[in-house]
Amino acid sequence: MTVFESVLERLKAEAREAAEEADGNTPEESGPAEVRGLTSGFAGLGTGATFVSGSQAAAAYLDLYEDPKPPEPQAPPPTDAPPAPPPHLLRTAPEEVADDLGLTGREGVDDLIARRRSFARENHPDRAPAELRANATMRMKIANMLIDETIRRINVEKSLGLSG
Repeated sequence: MTVFESVLERLKAEAREAAEEADGNTPEESGPAEVRGLTSGFAGLGTGATFVSGSQAAAAYLDLYEDPKPPEPQAPPPTDAPPAPPPHLLRTAPEEVADDLGLTGREGVDDLIARRRSFARENHPDRAPAELRANATMRMKIANMLIDETIRRINVEKSLGLSG
C-alpha cells in the first residue's frame, strides 16, 4: 500500500468513526462513508451529480476566456490649435521688462521685493510653455538685475545720507 493509499484509508476510517458517533450507528449499518472535502466530480472521478466530461469542462473554460471583441474604432478627438503664447513672454528687452515691472525710481525696498514676487508668479520659467522657457528665464534674469541694482542704489543713497 502506498503512503497516499494509507492516508486515504485512515481518513475513511476517521470519517466512519465520526459518523458513528454522530448517528449512534455501527459501521455495518451505515455503509461505506465518503471522504469529505472536494466532490468527486471536481476530480473527474466518480458519478456524483457534479461530474462533467472533459469536453464540457473545456467548453466552460473557453467560454470564460474568449477573446473580447476588439473595440470599435473611434474618431480621434479634435485637436485644438495650440494656445497662443502669453504676449508678455515675448518681451525680453530690458526696457520692456522695466515697463512690465513698473519701475519709476521712487520705489522703496519693500515695494521692490513685492514687485519681484509678483513678477515671478507671472513669469517664472517653470510656469511657462516649453518653447518659451528661455524667454521666461531671460525676463527673470533682467527683472532680478533691475531690482537688485535699484536696491543697491537705495542702500548707497541711504549710506551717503542722500535720501531721507
